[in-house]
Amino acid sequence: MKVLLLGTAAGGGFPQWNCACSLCTSDAPHRTQDCVAISADGRGWYLLNASPDIRAQILGSPVLRAGPGPRETPLRGALITDAELDHTLGLVMLREAPSFGVWGPDAALHAMRGALPVGRYGDWRFSPVAPEIGGLRVSALPVSDKKPKYARDSTMDGPWVVAYRIEDPATGGVFVYAPCLAAWPPGFDEFTDGADYVLLDGTFYGADEMSGATRAGVGTQAQRAMGHVPISGADGSLARIRDRPGPRWAYTHLNNTNPALAPDSPEHKEILAAGAELPLDGTLLDL
Repeated sequence: MKVLLLGTAAGGGFPQWNCACSLCTSDAPHRTQDCVAISADGRGWYLLNASPDIRAQILGSPVLRAGPGPRETPLRGALITDAELDHTLGLVMLREAPSFGVWGPDAALHAMRGALPVGRYGDWRFSPVAPEIGGLRVSALPVSDKKPKYARDSTMDGPWVVAYRIEDPATGGVFVYAPCLAAWPPGFDEFTDGADYVLLDGTFYGADEMSGATRAGVGTQAQRAMGHVPISGADGSLARIRDRPGPRWAYTHLNNTNPALAPDSPEHKEILAAGAELPLDGTLLDL
């Protein structure tokens, strides 16, 4: 199984276009909005989420570019973790694609057909998550019932957000994708057992960083409402994975306020010292 990290930043990317904080004006590596592509054979590819940066991400990845025919594309479909705008608007950019499979939690698919509605802009085949997609085994773990703002009045039952476990029956490789964790969910330890690589929610380093110097005037309640477990702290994800044997742990979906974006920061170094990774856009894994 090939896993291509197309983007590793949270919504808005890094640097964020409307921000002149010390991080966004630093020399830290630029990152596009979170998105992954997976393939069992290196020919047919499936997206995990579809970021608004998808056009640039495709054109910057030779394995995803169109060809050999004038209208052929290696993209076969997309699995979405949720219905947030930064995870689904990329589908609108792919509206010219031929019939295209989209899998995800029922509540998220309902929102994309109605309140958003992405579903009106392409020839999509919306389906619940299937156990096998493109030669890879797929399982989903509910991790949150956080609704996107545009669907906050929806009466649909959750889950609204899931994590994915992707297994390659040919190689035995296992990849877990969990870019949105409101907390460390029940069953997640078991869900990641035996995985080779786990890509975790790294949105915020600290629980209150949006009220700090990098984004003065932004309240902590706004951050907490976003539903992302912080990396640091007693209840953070780093304490959960520190010295835990097994998978390679890595962080994605980094917000532009996250000090770990700077490679020379103490926060970045602490993550690496704990045995976790902060991969950049374009990282390719063979599992």
